[in-house]
Amino acid sequence: MTRRLVLMALAAATLPSLAPAGDPARLPATLNVTLTKDLAADPATVWAVIGDFQDMSWHPAVHAGTGSGGNGAGATRRLVPGGADGPTIDEALDSHSPATLRYAYRITGVALEVLPVTQGSSHLRVTPRDGGGATVAWRGDFHRGDPDTDPPEGLDDAVAIAAVSDVYQAGFDALAARFGAPAP
Repeated sequence: MTRRLVLMALAAATLPSLAPAGDPARLPATLNVTLTKDLAADPATVWAVIGDFQDMSWHPAVHAGTGSGGNGAGATRRLVPGGADGPTIDEALDSHSPATLRYAYRITGVALEVLPVTQGSSHLRVTPRDGGGATVAWRGDFHRGDPDTDPPEGLDDAVAIAAVSDVYQAGFDALAARFGAPAP
C-alpha cells in the first residue's frame, strides 16, 4: 500500500511537467518585487502624501490620473503614465487602512508596452523607523506579460521584474527628494 501511494505521488508530481509547451492553462510562476525606502519625515507626513489611492501626483511617471470611489474597497483609478494621449493603467483598491498606513490594490487593465505584466497586485505600507523617520515598503506580485512557456523577448520574467522595480524606484526617488534621507 505504501509503495502504491509513493508511486501515485510521483506520478502526480510529474504530470504537470508533461503539459505541452505554450499551454495557456498553465500560468508562469508568480514574480515578486519588494523595495523599501527610509525617509526623514515621520510616517504621518509621508502617509499624507502617498496614502490617498486617488492621488498619484507624487509619482513622477504619472502624467495624470482619474478615479472613483475614494479610498473605499473597490475604488478604481486610471493612471496615464508619460504623455496625455498615452496608454493607461487601470487599478482597483482592495483594502485601505489609515490606521496602519497601508493599502493594497491590483491591476485590472494595462497595455503591455506600459507595464509588461499581468495579474498584478501591489501593497504600499508606511512604518515608523527606529531612530526617527519612516520606512516605505512597496511590494508587488505579478505574472510576466506573456504566459506562454517560451515568451517573446520583452515579455519575459526579467523584463517584468525590471519594469516593476523601475516604477517603484522612481516613486521612491521622488519621495527621497521630497522628504530627504534619515540621519544615520
